Amino acid sequence: MERQGAARFPGAIGRIPNFVGAEAAAHRLSELPEWTSARTVKCNPDSPQLPVRAAALAAGKLLYMAVPRLASPRPFLRLDPERLERQEILPRRAVSITHAARHGQPTAVAEMQRIDLVVCGVVAVNTAGVRVGKGGGFSDLELALLVEAGLVDESTVIATTVHALQVLDEELPETEHDFRVDLVVTPERVYRTGARKRTPGIIWEHLEPQKIAEVPLLAELSARRSQPHV
Repeated sequence: MERQGAARFPGAIGRIPNFVGAEAAAHRLSELPEWTSARTVKCNPDSPQLPVRAAALAAGKLLYMAVPRLASPRPFLRLDPERLERQEILPRRAVSITHAARHGQPTAVAEMQRIDLVVCGVVAVNTAGVRVGKGGGFSDLELALLVEAGLVDESTVIATTVHALQVLDEELPETEHDFRVDLVVTPERVYRTGARKRTPGIIWEHLEPQKIAEVPLLAELSARRSQPHV
């Protein structure tokens, strides 16, 4: 992407790549019926999806963003467009990582509303909806927690916005805990993958003890699992 001039600040190496045309891809997503019908959106905090997050608030949708690395007992930030409007905070200003932490309300999973649309960032995705992320596994964990809580199910739409160079016509590696995306949206077109593969929830045997210890909610759930049932 960088060689072909498709990447832009902060670049494409070691992160979800920001790309030229991110605003156009967000606009194309906003024209889809799945977007129009969604009242509640969960979106990743990365730079290329900033226009998606701003568009969600501008359209009056309730927006959730994950706390980086889920490193809080309340691992999501709730951005309420009505509350932000009362505070005279513009949507685009509220949705950067820094400003979301300032203006969003830390929220426990038990306090969240059902999610109609999930927008995730990817490094690459194929036309079957199989995605490759940065490798940290946090997107999968976030979705697994929401599935466990009954906030994401088969009717929840999962989308990504990407540059055309990120869309591959080849097989990509996939595990049991991975989810697929239903919609791949580039500045130029929309791919409807027909995939409805969701993570089944938290697969504990796939988690290292260190990962569980690093995520407060996982540590809490793990402790509950280890308690004897009366």
